[in-house]
Amino acid sequence: MADLAVVLDTVKTERAQAEVDQRRTTAAYADLFAGESFDEAAASKVSGERVHSAGRLQTAVQAALAKIHALLTGEQRKRLTYLLRTGALRL
Repeated sequence: MADLAVVLDTVKTERAQAEVDQRRTTAAYADLFAGESFDEAAASKVSGERVHSAGRLQTAVQAALAKIHALLTGEQRKRLTYLLRTGALRL
């Protein structure tokens, strides 16, 4: 149980960081409209930051899935599968 809590906490932290990154890049996009001309280079940089953030989250989720799979028994994996398919649990 403790190992599972650590894995889930790691994903929770990474998701929270992704939300912060989303808000920051949204503000940066808004700043692009404040100028007299559109800065393509700045827009590209902001877009790259979003992609990088999404990639970090994807990597964290994938690692968590592998760790959770290793921690659970076959019966527990079946129950988790059911919860995921019914929407009772989301990743």
